[in-house]
Amino acid sequence: MRRVAAAALVTATLAAGALTAVPARAAQGRAPATGECTATACHFDVAPGTYDVTVLLGGEEAARTSLTGETRRSLLPETATAPGERVARSFTVDVRTPEGEPAGPAGSPGLDLTIGGPAPALAAVRVTPARHARQILLVGDSTVCDQPGAPYSGWGQQLPQYLRKGLSVANHADSGESTVSYLADERMWGTVRRLVRPGDLVLVQLAHNDKTTDGPTYRANLETLVAGVRERGGRPVLVTPVVRRWFGADGTLDNDTALLVNGLGVDHPAVVRAVAAARDVPLIDLTAKTKALVESLGVEGSKSLYLHDEKRDNTHTSAHGATVYAGLVRDELVARHLVPRGAVRPG
Repeated sequence: MRRVAAAALVTATLAAGALTAVPARAAQGRAPATGECTATACHFDVAPGTYDVTVLLGGEEAARTSLTGETRRSLLPETATAPGERVARSFTVDVRTPEGEPAGPAGSPGLDLTIGGPAPALAAVRVTPARHARQILLVGDSTVCDQPGAPYSGWGQQLPQYLRKGLSVANHADSGESTVSYLADERMWGTVRRLVRPGDLVLVQLAHNDKTTDGPTYRANLETLVAGVRERGGRPVLVTPVVRRWFGADGTLDNDTALLVNGLGVDHPAVVRAVAAARDVPLIDLTAKTKALVESLGVEGSKSLYLHDEKRDNTHTSAHGATVYAGLVRDELVARHLVPRGAVRPG
């Protein structure tokens, strides 16, 4: 496939394997980024920041197209177009270094988009600096982060596909992090705290790795995170951890392993709920939501949410499971009036 340098607006007929470029026009003083595309990917030479992306999907044949970007982030869900139909979609994306986990590799500079789906057809793509975008910053562990390799996926990696233009996800979750380590590492909390702007949401889900953290310390660490977000004018949101898929003999998840009670007897979800109530912080009870879902699916049906078959792993989610759990987060953000209903895409 030949590669063609292009301006921010690139026209491509992917099914036919052809790619042509057309001139881009500036949009209200926002200079569009230069980029180039092939049939499977686009790259834009942009500095770290927040960018609006508008794509035109469709071709002469029926198509189903999705878009991912940076470190395997799902940016646009699979979208169907009829023969000859063109459909415009927009989203806002966070571009940074490192582009995935804060402790991970830097990744490639600029913005990288991957064109996917069973029958992809991308007709045009435009990238411009975002104006008035609101951030959703994520603080979390490996169940939340932008996982660098398949089959792993965190729910924060899948959340962007549910958001429309004007809301970006800045996922600063990192594998192996506890409340103790996250606060102590300048790449983690030190970075996030500097990025928080007035009105931004900061979702905090840390518990899986607080295996040796005592109750008073765990609570104090959560309170420190809440206070730090508020000092910057942001809005903290506490999120209880996703359950581990660990069934008891009675077919439920009512055990310490599944429900994140550590070896010191600290009931992490209970502490998160208590801090949310005491500090008047919005709560997304993802423990309760994921417990209900996993139990409803049962021992066999719930395997696909996790990496049980691939890795015998009942803690980390598959791309399917992460997408389902991201949908639960989206629903809670709307239900708790943290984002407008019109700012999210339906599942």
